[in-house]
Amino acid sequence: MEDYILDLEVDVNGEEVFMVNKRVISSYSGRISKLVGKSKGVTGRLKVIFNDFPGGAANFELITRFCYNNGKVNINPLNISNLTCAAHYMEMKSSVSKTENLCEQTEKSLEEIRYWTWSELLMALKQCQNLLPGVGSLRILDNCLDSLIGRIASSCQTSPCPSISSSDSSGYRLSCDTRSTESFKNSAFKTTWWFDDLVSFDTDLIQMLVKLMVSRNFDNGIISRFLFYYQQSRFGSASADEKIKIVETVVEMLDSLDTRSVSYKSLFGILRIALNMNLSQCCRDKLENMIGSQVDRATLDNLLVPCPVRKSYLYDVNLVLRFLKSFLGKGVCCVPLSRLKKVASLMDLYLNEVAPDPCLKPSKFLALIRALPDSARDTCDGVYHAVNLYLEVHSGLSEEQKAKVCLGLNYEKLSSEAFNHLAQNSKFPSKSAVQALVSQQHKLKSLLQNSNQSTLADSLPVSFETTHAEKEDEGSKQIVLYAKRLSLCDENEKLKAHLQGMQWRVVELENLCRKMQIHMTKMMKSRMSSQSNAKSVPKLCS
Repeated sequence: MEDYILDLEVDVNGEEVFMVNKRVISSYSGRISKLVGKSKGVTGRLKVIFNDFPGGAANFELITRFCYNNGKVNINPLNISNLTCAAHYMEMKSSVSKTENLCEQTEKSLEEIRYWTWSELLMALKQCQNLLPGVGSLRILDNCLDSLIGRIASSCQTSPCPSISSSDSSGYRLSCDTRSTESFKNSAFKTTWWFDDLVSFDTDLIQMLVKLMVSRNFDNGIISRFLFYYQQSRFGSASADEKIKIVETVVEMLDSLDTRSVSYKSLFGILRIALNMNLSQCCRDKLENMIGSQVDRATLDNLLVPCPVRKSYLYDVNLVLRFLKSFLGKGVCCVPLSRLKKVASLMDLYLNEVAPDPCLKPSKFLALIRALPDSARDTCDGVYHAVNLYLEVHSGLSEEQKAKVCLGLNYEKLSSEAFNHLAQNSKFPSKSAVQALVSQQHKLKSLLQNSNQSTLADSLPVSFETTHAEKEDEGSKQIVLYAKRLSLCDENEKLKAHLQGMQWRVVELENLCRKMQIHMTKMMKSRMSSQSNAKSVPKLCS
């Protein structure tokens, strides 16, 4: 270098200033050549400032060595990422010697990627990560990711780890060098051995990796397990802002997977972590939709999420309402009845759990009851017990508020035990008791009508069109049919008598309720008259 005039000063990212010969550098770099060409006629030393040079001062030194060494440099997996980015940045697509230019040399070296060790591949990706977003448009990142996914996929099918050269000198630990033969035989380990090696990658690189895995039809279950593992492993040393970025990335990637392959319990784990984090609304919506769309897999403990700060409710009922909205997102007709009934059973448990909350408003409680269609429940006993508990705790509600809460009850779906309890329950408004009686009466009338229709149908004669040769056989069959018909008639008569008895009991209860209302009205009138008389009597001095 002493033979060259150092007539070009290069400031690299404010890290270091290099004094080089402009003719030597510009003969390999199109970018420097253009800058020098624009400064023709300028005397003295030229100065160039790079603020975004890939790889920093250390990488620029490699470039100068390449230029001063007649276009020759040792390219290996540990520096290929930096050299590739620097070559494209400096536009090193020409050469004054017979050797290939730097862009061509890095491309050629990249073809040997299949011979790299696992740790060399990780190191190259780590360098690519530091060079983002500039390296994103270059082929080296895609090639490294392709090779990584290929090795993971093949190892899951054959052996737990790719072949690794014995002469590994990088700082990265090998994934398989300390693992026992017994561990290799473990099928779970065969699919997860690479988790620890990729935890050090930033969220941007993880996002690229997962997207590529999905496009290659990689097992969604393994991807989701890795994402949960990544979130748990990175949280320990991450700052508050980094945690937000990690959760948002993991949620976005999980949302791109088949929801059936994602651990439902782990989704709730992320939800509880995210409660006190300032996540974007988009991220929250995606997480809630993933949970809500399969809320039939939830347990009561899953739904008992504490209420957000500055809210008086004991549990976050608004969150559960949003879950149910996601569950019914495409319409009730699109959800199998078995799943609807499972969610209804879960919601009955949830209603009984949140009913004692003194801060739960009647409108919210009613919204929880009505969130599912009436067809989801075969019986409303669970809802009745929850409403009974709610009215017991919220004894200060007005009659109108109590009546609104009771609107969520379908009295026709109450069992006889629940109906008898309601008829004597003073916590319920009298209007609700009357509605229950009317509903039960309507139900009994419907049953009686159906019974009468079936009896009438059974009494109709059955004709048989037979040939003369078959009449004897048909006659014997007819006797059996008539015998069956007689037994059915007896059963129907018994059922009819039983239903009529129940109907009489309902009428008696209605009369009793009417008498009680009249008696209560008289008591109220007498109480009011006694109060007015008391006011007219002067107080005696004590």
